[in-house]
Amino acid sequence: MSESTEMYLETILILKERNGYVRSIDLAHEMHYSKPTISQQMKRLKEKGLIEIDEKGHISLSPSGLSVGKMIYERHQLLTTIFLHIGVAEDIARKDACRLEHYISQESVTALKTYFHDIIETDQEV
Repeated sequence: MSESTEMYLETILILKERNGYVRSIDLAHEMHYSKPTISQQMKRLKEKGLIEIDEKGHISLSPSGLSVGKMIYERHQLLTTIFLHIGVAEDIARKDACRLEHYISQESVTALKTYFHDIIETDQEV
């Protein structure tokens, strides 16, 4: 799956959690893309079965889209937490996590979760 597709799915997930709904205009504002660009990508994601669009134009993730969105978002949170723990500035930690979340293998994610388990658990309690 392309980085772009993963970013769209993650952003839809985040906006849905934040606002309770997602429209193309919400994605355009969040991602800083034009409305036509968003519309083209939504058409592609719908054709791939990753999203659904209702009669009001509300976008939701299909089960497979939700699975990918959650995986990418979890990676983002994990990497951000680790970077912050080792002293990386917050803005850089978030940007770097956003870049790496698309390229890191599941094996590495699992190893990082195991290695940093105590840190991750402590961060989630706060």
